[in-house]
Amino acid sequence: MSMARVVVAAVLVEGRSKSEVAREYRVARSWVYELLSRFEAEGEAAFEPRSRRPLTSPSRTSDEVEDAIVWWRKHLDGQGLDAGAETIAHHLRVERGTAPGVSTIWKVLSRRGFVTPQPRKRPKSSLIRFESDQPNETWQIDFTHVRLRNGRDVEVLNILDDHSRLLIASRAHYVTTSPAVVDVFRSACNNYGVPASVLTDNGAVFTTRYQGGRNAFQSELASLKIRAKNSRPYHPQTCGKVERFHLTLKKWLAKQARVTSIGALQAQLDMFADYYNTIRPHRSLSRRTPVHAYAARPKATPGNTVIPDHFRLRNDVIDEHGKLTLRHNGVLHHIGMGRRHAGTPIRMLIRDTDIRIITTDGELLKTLALDTTINYQIQ
Repeated sequence: MSMARVVVAAVLVEGRSKSEVAREYRVARSWVYELLSRFEAEGEAAFEPRSRRPLTSPSRTSDEVEDAIVWWRKHLDGQGLDAGAETIAHHLRVERGTAPGVSTIWKVLSRRGFVTPQPRKRPKSSLIRFESDQPNETWQIDFTHVRLRNGRDVEVLNILDDHSRLLIASRAHYVTTSPAVVDVFRSACNNYGVPASVLTDNGAVFTTRYQGGRNAFQSELASLKIRAKNSRPYHPQTCGKVERFHLTLKKWLAKQARVTSIGALQAQLDMFADYYNTIRPHRSLSRRTPVHAYAARPKATPGNTVIPDHFRLRNDVIDEHGKLTLRHNGVLHHIGMGRRHAGTPIRMLIRDTDIRIITTDGELLKTLALDTTINYQIQ
């Protein structure tokens, strides 16, 4: 839930002044005015991300040049000649004295439907490869599936150091939950130190950025000032190192005796981790072992990252017993409101553990600082 919704509700529903709300949530008063103006004009659309694309693009290829590119494509192709982007550029330079770049011509042909994408022919030189400069600068985290001999599915959570490819942890679970990820992560930090950042996909055990709220793993990272990074949806290449490691692990497991218990599988994972880290030379590390590469450079540590406040706006109804429920860090808490308020529709304006509970008419019913150590809040 965006901070913008909380700000709008605080002004329009609760009736607080724009200046007070700006001070409360540490934002510019001018932004509050702009946000409210957009909301009055556009409604819910005001909360959608705004495009930063310029209204005009002076450097855009003109329609005349695009038409010339298409003409040469059809002309050359019709004669059975090479009609690639470089050949078209040559003819345009001869004909017009100038030509767009080869990549621009290729984009025009693709946009006009003359190029059929062939991902399997993508050259390796076009791939963008990255590697952290230091050990513990980034840990890639993901889990994969392994089937036991009895047919039961097991999930194996792997943590890999981005710089050295060191296998930080490899733990088997029947079901990988966010608390389970936290347990494995804490153990890994005890063994190897706290990383500066982690990189994961968008699985619910790692992030709830598309569902709202903050799960246990996100809260653990925030408490340690660790930067959380997530891949683009449906783009596993971002977490390519740990994804590739899954293949290496499964290839090795396929040659081992299939086991029937998760304990026996964990023993195999531990055996492989020792081999992978200390014996197996890694092609991406100039044939060094991961443990050698990990020990060769100073370790990165969490920086002075400022973790932004977490805002939510939640609509609810006080139940017949005069209570509300709120999930924080994956744990459900109960808030006592009193039976006299039973059935009252309310809104919660939430900034991390600071909560304001108001009616839909803007009447303030309660403010509290959520005590995460207890289940029932009576303050």
